[in-house]
Amino acid sequence: MMTDSVKLTVTGMKCGGCEKTVTDKLMAEEGVLKVVANHADDEVTVEFDGNEIEEDDVIELIEKLGFAVQD
Repeated sequence: MMTDSVKLTVTGMKCGGCEKTVTDKLMAEEGVLKVVANHADDEVTVEFDGNEIEEDDVIELIEKLGFAVQD
């Protein structure tokens, strides 16, 4: 297993419900090992198996939920 970690700046999360939505959606994906979402800091940290899912896939999933991922 190739464990990768990425810390993303995600805007649009306003509350704990937003954090739960992001966390639940990402954790449902094959290869995602851990998600920590923090709306107060506009951060989402994701640990994942790089052999199963890529950082671009994680970003795309977050954006499909209606949140913006900053570069």
